[in-house]
Amino acid sequence: MIKTKAIRKIFITTVTMFVLLTVFSIPMLNDEDALRVNFEIKDDKNFDTNSIYLLSENGYLVKSNVIFDSDNLKDKVLKVLNNLIENENSKYSSNLKGVIPYNVKILDVFCGNDLVTIDFSKEILNVPEKLEKDMISAIVYSVLDIGDIKGVSIMVEGKLLSEYPNSKEVLPTVLNKDIGINKEYDINSRDNITSVILYYLEDIDDSYYYVPVTKYLNDSRDKIKIIVEELTTSYIYEDNLMSFLNSKLELVDYREENDLMILNFNEYLFDSNDNILEEVIYTIGYSVFDNYDVSMVMFEVNGKEVYNISRK
Repeated sequence: MIKTKAIRKIFITTVTMFVLLTVFSIPMLNDEDALRVNFEIKDDKNFDTNSIYLLSENGYLVKSNVIFDSDNLKDKVLKVLNNLIENENSKYSSNLKGVIPYNVKILDVFCGNDLVTIDFSKEILNVPEKLEKDMISAIVYSVLDIGDIKGVSIMVEGKLLSEYPNSKEVLPTVLNKDIGINKEYDINSRDNITSVILYYLEDIDDSYYYVPVTKYLNDSRDKIKIIVEELTTSYIYEDNLMSFLNSKLELVDYREENDLMILNFNEYLFDSNDNILEEVIYTIGYSVFDNYDVSMVMFEVNGKEVYNISRK
């Protein structure tokens, strides 16, 4: 009996020690780690998501998402393009729509050497003039956001589309984000014109959507300085657009190291509850990624890291 009790006691002690060692071997998050957010969105099946740009009732192309169910690049491009075709049965908000005419067919997609070439049916030429630039911008921005793609060429039944269908403005052979999106001009001279892509927010059906705006300004400063100043002030003058950045927010200093952008702000990066709003991180992060060739943005407050966000 004594021997049995001893063995039982030893067994219980051993199990208890094992449980304790297992618990304490799990890394614990400190306060700083708890502040960080992983912005990579995946579902339970590890399907990737990608941005597509749909037209809102206010006339802005806004960032939405599509889920990929394939790792093949051509399949991804086709999925993006099919979601840009106007469809009465769209799964998106009734206040959002695709900008490619509903009867357009995608004849083929060619992928290679960092370039995607898309061959559309001739119906794409029937796009209304007021939507032709939005259509081209939506195609280019949506495809380029897939990643590892440097340019997009558009063909119509085997022939290169070299101009907008209605206005006949010339289009480059290879298109990239230099064509702009939701363009706005604030210039008074032909000298020192800088284009900067800024991300604002639009409230659609009680949800916030991110809106890229290409602004053309007479400003020779580094783009990150323009980004912060515009997002803390100019949104006041933008119809239906908003920014959650505090008007007292200041960029103390910044530096670019390899593929990392480090931004050091004053304490007004935090809100009144000492939190950093997701909308603040995204509008700054998206704006940096569309203007700089970096893969990560690190946020600091008075020299202390508080957040980081990756291009993915």
